[in-house]
Amino acid sequence: MLTNRPADASWVLRAAASIGAAIVLSLITIASAYAENVVDPSCVNAAKSFNCAAQWSDPYIRQVPAAVGEADQARLSARDRRWLARCRPVIERDRYGVARYSYAAAACEFGVGTD
Repeated sequence: MLTNRPADASWVLRAAASIGAAIVLSLITIASAYAENVVDPSCVNAAKSFNCAAQWSDPYIRQVPAAVGEADQARLSARDRRWLARCRPVIERDRYGVARYSYAAAACEFGVGTD
């Protein structure tokens, strides 16, 4: 049976999106392999959509050096005590039940304190 209606092009668009996403993810994987990162790509193909996402992570664990001496440790502890006394952080739950910090002084949420 012949019809005078154009063919539905949605499958062509989905196929092009699938191929394009596969090419992009393969390029990301190759590029990140050279950068020594770990990539975890994942794709979901639904009836009318095709979505891909990639997550990068750094495989190296970096250790932060500790304070060098007792004088530095005492200075840092005193700074922390001053910040706690000024900011007085308290955990409160919002209306959605998410735990959030609230502070008694301005700019404490940005780590600004006494130095």
